[in-house]
Amino acid sequence: MATYRDSGVNIEEGYKSVKLMKEYSASTFIPGVLNGLGSFAGMFELGKYKNPVLVSGTDGVGTKLKIAFHEKKYDTVGIDCVAMCVNDILCHGAKPIFFLDYVACGKLDSKTASDLVKGVSQGCIQSDCALIGGETAEMPGFYSEGEYDMAGFAVGVAEKDEIIDGSKVKNGDVLVGIASSGVHSNGYSLVRKLITDLDADFSGKTFGAELLTPTKIYVKPVLELVRNFDIKAMAHITGGGFFENIPRMFKEDFTAFVNKDSFPKPEIFNHIMKLGVSEEEMYNTYNMGIGFVLCVSSQDANRIINKLSEMGEKAYLIGEVRTGDKKVCLK
Repeated sequence: MATYRDSGVNIEEGYKSVKLMKEYSASTFIPGVLNGLGSFAGMFELGKYKNPVLVSGTDGVGTKLKIAFHEKKYDTVGIDCVAMCVNDILCHGAKPIFFLDYVACGKLDSKTASDLVKGVSQGCIQSDCALIGGETAEMPGFYSEGEYDMAGFAVGVAEKDEIIDGSKVKNGDVLVGIASSGVHSNGYSLVRKLITDLDADFSGKTFGAELLTPTKIYVKPVLELVRNFDIKAMAHITGGGFFENIPRMFKEDFTAFVNKDSFPKPEIFNHIMKLGVSEEEMYNTYNMGIGFVLCVSSQDANRIINKLSEMGEKAYLIGEVRTGDKKVCLK
């Protein structure tokens, strides 16, 4: 008689992976979680909000996973998966409250799958949100053996009258940029085309190790700023770089003038550009050292930068906002 295992799906390995994942999930539980992994759905109680609005976002890790396959290191890309989602919903002042992940593979290895979810749990802890559910799909014949795909879904909450939507931005406001941790999780198809030897030395480590550096999660420091300052708009610098993402923070037509010499560029970006990428393409693809941007009044900028420094974040006054077309001008 034919069995599911004969087709390439190992249910027992799936049970084993779930058991390992439950431990990581439990470490993320915050007040509001009503049940753990294993139910048909995750449940979260909103608690005391006057007029709550749920804010959601979904994303994946992309071809950065190829670097993880090469390095055989799977416990950091889960952080990227969380970061790409929670940093997006943070742009509207929402506090992430729970996260769900999706992992797909050709042949399930419980250790690899649990390492992926270990990274997710670490990202959730950094975001102060709970991992309350997910799905692991074994799909033989669809994915190559040894390769995985990963995506996630985050839900946050904000009071309706406290949502940050860019409506308060005015001519003369300024831009504060918070440093990134490196390439984050965008532009890896280009990176892999240009950097073919991941084992080669780069600044005392391999290119593979450098490129696996997890995406920085900005939730805790930025929410602290939101509680104490008038943050008018925010942008997560992901795919599309400066040119696509900064204008997304404006509700009306404003031009962002960015001083490209106002912040240091991580050496990895200088290296990529030397391999034949134009400066315009770099700023249209990568974060160039700034992973998150705040729009604030000029009189608040220095206090905000100092507060970020107190919280261990490097931040810079990178530009200003003027009435005009919805675009970015580098100077």
